[in-house]
Parts: sequence; structure tokens; C-alpha cells
Amino acid sequence: MKIIGIIPARYASSRFPGKPLADIGGKSMIQRVYEQVKGCASLAEVVVATDDQRIEEHVRSFAGNVIMTSTEHESGTDRCAEVVSKINGFDVAINIQGDEPFINPLQIDLLCSLFNDPKTDIGTLIKKIDKQEDLFSENTPKVIVGSEQQALYFSRQTIPFLRGIPNAEWLRKHNFYKHIGVYGYKTAVLQEITRLPISSLEKAEALEQLRWLENGYRIRVAETAYDTVAVDRPEDLETIKRTFF
Repeated sequence: MKIIGIIPARYASSRFPGKPLADIGGKSMIQRVYEQVKGCASLAEVVVATDDQRIEEHVRSFAGNVIMTSTEHESGTDRCAEVVSKINGFDVAINIQGDEPFINPLQIDLLCSLFNDPKTDIGTLIKKIDKQEDLFSENTPKVIVGSEQQALYFSRQTIPFLRGIPNAEWLRKHNFYKHIGVYGYKTAVLQEITRLPISSLEKAEALEQLRWLENGYRIRVAETAYDTVAVDRPEDLETIKRTFF
């Protein structure tokens, strides 16, 4: 099985324009992500997928692999699909967030291991929630998991609802899981799901993975012990500095 890691990176972020080129301790964010991902033993290749010449030139400056993609893509998933349509020979593609500069390579290896089961078409990671602020934050997508380690549903709301139990006691009474937003797909399945129209559940929750569930695709999950720290806004850089420097 041959696996490619793809890091979508676009310049025109509404909350943080030029985010992939932001300096973090003397290296750009995209360089830090790339170097972390290159540490994954499971990946045969790593490539940055961008629609911006500035990012392309920068990635080439540190000898990284990069491919130019369309400016019309709505999501990183669509950008990954274009890459696998241009580069043949890979069985699985891993979609790695370009704004998590210190992603743990072991997380990606764990995700790749899901594809040792030939029945896995799509995979992703989850982590047990241990903080009250994460449990009730709409910025932290939650996931319900079935008995065969498959995702049953994702929501920005807290799921499941614990009837008759005060909110302050929920973490003590039940195991809740948040979604870690890194995906793996069989390359053929990746091409299929990007051709699906936007679904009603996806519109409601603004979570693209609901489109796949709504159309009958099965998403396998693996539980990671590692958290991720994403950079959504310029002020998040201070959190990164406090955590890693």
C-alpha cells in the first residue's frame, strides 16, 4: 500500500491572509508542517498543494515538494482530489491541515494504520475530551462513535445529550470525543466524494464530513492521545509560542 501525504495551503484566508507564510520561531508555518509530516514513516511521499505562486516559491526554497492547484476549490478535500488526479500510483491520500505546525507524526502514522483493513474507505482521528471548555465550544466538533469504531455523527453541538444530568457533571458521567481534523481516503473514494453535491446536514453544521455520511460512506476512526494546536487567527501564534517555545 502506497500512501501520499497532502498539505493543502492557500494564501487567501479571510481571518489570517498569508497564514502559511507566517513566521513561527524562524520558520514559516508551512515549512514546520512539512517537516513534521516528513517524519511519518507511513508516507511514501509528501506534497504541498497550493493555488498561490508565493507559497509555491517558498516551498521550493526549502526543497519541499509542491504542486499548483485550481483557485476554485471550496475545500482542502477538493484540492487533495486534484493532486491525486495528477499524480498516479498512490492507494491512499492523507489530507493534513496546513495550520497545525507541530502536528505529531505519530498521529498520521496512526491514521495510516486504519488502511491496513481493506474495508476502510475513509479514516480520521478522535480524542477524548477532558476540558469543559472544549465540551461546550461550538468551535470544537464532536463525534459519536459506533461499536465498530465508525463515526456515527459529527456536530458542533455537544453530543450525545445527557438527559437529567447537570452540564458540570457531563465529563464525569460519559466519555465524549472531539474530532481531530486530519483525514485519510482511498484515492478512488476521494475522487467520488468530491463529486457529491453539498448535503443538507453539511449546510446545517458546516462540516463537510457529514456529506459523506449522508451519502452512505463509512468513516473509520482511531483514538489519539495527542492533541493539536491550530492557528486560525494571528493571535493564535502567541498560543503556539507559549506551548512550544
